Amino acid sequence: MPDLDDLDRRLLAALRADAREPAAALARRLGVTRATVTHRIERLQANGTILGFTTRVRDGADGDVRAISFIELEGRATDRVVEHLRGLPEVVSLHTTNGGWDLVAEIRTTSLTEFDRVLGRIRQVEGVVDSETSLLLSSVAG
Repeated sequence: MPDLDDLDRRLLAALRADAREPAAALARRLGVTRATVTHRIERLQANGTILGFTTRVRDGADGDVRAISFIELEGRATDRVVEHLRGLPEVVSLHTTNGGWDLVAEIRTTSLTEFDRVLGRIRQVEGVVDSETSLLLSSVAG
């Protein structure tokens, strides 16, 4: 990731809290001009720091079942498994990690029945040795 200065970090924090906040309000909060805020956002988008903007929805408002799945892989199966899991629309994010697990996947479905089906598909992927999954019940921060 490109080098970020203090203003970049404060701007990113403000955008994480409310990406819809007008540039003028961000400028007042950060103590800079509106043009500076606009330029910084454009630069952060151009250099790949900001990948996009999204909508946060109140827990339960969208009827989703959300879970985190820790996945253990065999040998050199990472690339093959990652490619397969990226093809599942219910896998909304996927990360490599250290420790006892090789991958962490965030899963979203519209029902427990669908969640069970997706979890079964993940466990059947060639190269997946083990997994442990926890349903996310409610958010307590952010």
